[in-house]
Amino acid sequence: MRRLETPQSISVVTREQMESRQIVNVQQALQTVAGVSPVNFGRRGFDDLNIRGFRSTESILVDGLVQSPGMWAKLQPYGYERFEVLKGSASVLYGQVQPGGIVNAISKRPRKEALSEVGVEAGSFGLRTLQADFNRPLSDSGKTALRVNALVSDSDDPTQFVYRKDRWFAPSLSLDLGRDTDLVLFATYSRSEWLRQQGITPYGTLRPNPHGRLPRTLYTGDPGFGIYAVESTTAGYALEHRISPTATLRQNVRYETEKGTGNFVSNGTLQANGRLQNRNATRQTMDYDILATDTSLLTRFEALGVRHQLVAGLDARTGHSLLASRSCRIGALDLFAPRYGMAATCPAAFTSDAPAKLTVAGLYAQDQIKFGQGWTALVGLRRDWSTTDTNDRVASRQTRQKDSATTLSAGLVYEFHPGWAAYASYGESFLPVSGQTFGGQLFAPETGRQWEAGLKYEAPGGQWTGALAVFDLTRRNVSTADPVNAGFSVQTGEQRARGLELEWGADLRNGWKLTSAYTYTQTEVTRDNNAAIVGKPLNLTPRHVLTAWATYRLPQWQRVTVGLGGRYVSEQIGAYPFTLPSYAVADASLSYTGSSYRITAGIKNLFNKAYYDGAINANVVSPAAPRSFSLGLTYFF
Repeated sequence: MRRLETPQSISVVTREQMESRQIVNVQQALQTVAGVSPVNFGRRGFDDLNIRGFRSTESILVDGLVQSPGMWAKLQPYGYERFEVLKGSASVLYGQVQPGGIVNAISKRPRKEALSEVGVEAGSFGLRTLQADFNRPLSDSGKTALRVNALVSDSDDPTQFVYRKDRWFAPSLSLDLGRDTDLVLFATYSRSEWLRQQGITPYGTLRPNPHGRLPRTLYTGDPGFGIYAVESTTAGYALEHRISPTATLRQNVRYETEKGTGNFVSNGTLQANGRLQNRNATRQTMDYDILATDTSLLTRFEALGVRHQLVAGLDARTGHSLLASRSCRIGALDLFAPRYGMAATCPAAFTSDAPAKLTVAGLYAQDQIKFGQGWTALVGLRRDWSTTDTNDRVASRQTRQKDSATTLSAGLVYEFHPGWAAYASYGESFLPVSGQTFGGQLFAPETGRQWEAGLKYEAPGGQWTGALAVFDLTRRNVSTADPVNAGFSVQTGEQRARGLELEWGADLRNGWKLTSAYTYTQTEVTRDNNAAIVGKPLNLTPRHVLTAWATYRLPQWQRVTVGLGGRYVSEQIGAYPFTLPSYAVADASLSYTGSSYRITAGIKNLFNKAYYDGAINANVVSPAAPRSFSLGLTYFF
């Protein structure tokens, strides 16, 4: 489907853009996308994201299929061709997703042409990375081919004691099953080990502390308590069979497992003396698996004088999840004279242990209808059923939660001039919520509804692109504190996000390439049992975000490319009662491309700006990373 014919805001971060900015995680990759808020929950080890004001961490898909509900394994951008960001309610095609939008990571897959590259990178805070990408055609046609991606990376952190180690391996094999059939088998293996960076108190950083200021690099956990160690595997296939010139059958299947342990010490309240930081310690055991499938039939036909492109399919998955934990006691930390190695007292039995089985099935259909001169309509309908069986072994209670929902989407596009299109659309989303009220009633799914209108431009050849979108998005059935029964929740909350997004890009064919985005987001708690926050903005939703990135190939030295860009983020609520000040950060890069190699150098946070780009709660603020350098060499053969 052409970008101009889609009545919804979609942004794409390409492989070329990621390489020019020396991207090492998904959060960095999406910094230039309008509508995606920079979020930092203490560099805790996951891909945390907000889209259009709402949390979207659990709505990161890989090749159109949802991941394990644990989400413990971070994606490695080196293994993906691009990241696609579909903003707003998107349940019609993707089922149970959060209302702000989804991110779809498109994996590197076998090609018909041979490819070989090996790269090394070193940088600030102990960064050391070795990565490789090999592709070999195994038949004369090139349809049978093998591709292997691999990465080994170790790094420290500006915060004391914090580190991370990643090992990642992803082979894929395409098979020649004839002219009309494409089949790719794939697998991945990853193992990550890290010490979680949990942030720091706002008192002595953002807010005054009678004892003075605290170093932003202070570690408030305990390195002796333990680390995270998570292992993940996937295996599956992608099948496409062209039944006829007008009908194509597609099936994507992936089985995924995640297992590991996690140990972390988190901040509680700061004691009245301003020195002693109360803390909590947690030991976790995780075990997840999911079998995700999506089978669809795409047909093209004409009826009643209009052209249709209809996709109908079944999205089905089943999986098991276990996150068992022990809540431990550990002593308070003197922030101005820290002493580590305190003993933690943990119970012998789990304090939380409730394995669950999830079964989901969704039937969907979406029809693109082209009629008249330049008109395109898009109409979608989906019906979902889900069952969650939970065995709470601590409370000795078994529950079964059944949810179902019908979601709609509809949009209209008018291409009023070659390369120019105006559109309007409506979309819905739903997301089951686990838990129950004081009276034992199971929670209903959260729902989202969005209205959007916009304008898109695409010059012939793609030399210029632009998009303008305005949206109104509402999230309903939000859990809020039960005003009668302390410690319980009821689903009477509602939140709203309205905004404007502007993106533009250019390839000026004279050495310059530009991409930039502006986001205006106004969020509001429209209903909540806590009257103090009704009418207030949501946490971590800046009103204004402006980003830009430009590369220039020097005319005198065609092998040299310079990159420069940055982002401005306005003031935002971190967590009541404090706000995070606005900030502006610049990045720069320099690359030299030889006949069989490429050398890249990059600087992030060029002017070493001290700022805060996230908060976990009222007790924890997250310092952003200071200036860092990296130098990489990639050899092609």
